[in-house]
Amino acid sequence: MTPSDAEASIHSATNTTNTKEGRMADEEFKKALAASREIELTVTGRTSGREISNPVWFVREGETLYLVPVNGSDADWYKNALKTPTIRLAAGKAQLNANASPVLDAAKVDHVLDGFRAKYGAHDVEAYYPKQDVAVEVPLA
Repeated sequence: MTPSDAEASIHSATNTTNTKEGRMADEEFKKALAASREIELTVTGRTSGREISNPVWFVREGETLYLVPVNGSDADWYKNALKTPTIRLAAGKAQLNANASPVLDAAKVDHVLDGFRAKYGAHDVEAYYPKQDVAVEVPLA
């Protein structure tokens, strides 16, 4: 799959539901994010079809959450999200179902990584993220 195919295969979508309960759940998730340094990401396995969960770091910019796969475009969770962009995020007891979109533009990936460096420290980001070629964007609203 080429990068342009990957971008075309994952569509951003709004995450808030039209119900009062859905909007409240989204707000709960946003509040839980503020108290979290790590969240749980659940994707659907591209071959197994099973749910697979991993702890991930994140940065938030306004109504957008950014994730960076530890092994870049080689990360299994990233490949799974390319095939099935519907993901689940959990922060504490709050959860959010969302659609993930790949970030392939090198300048934007660098911008996201700058956010990771500011939040988690440059040394740790360089140590834990050896391949820094992609990021994932998740709309919160």
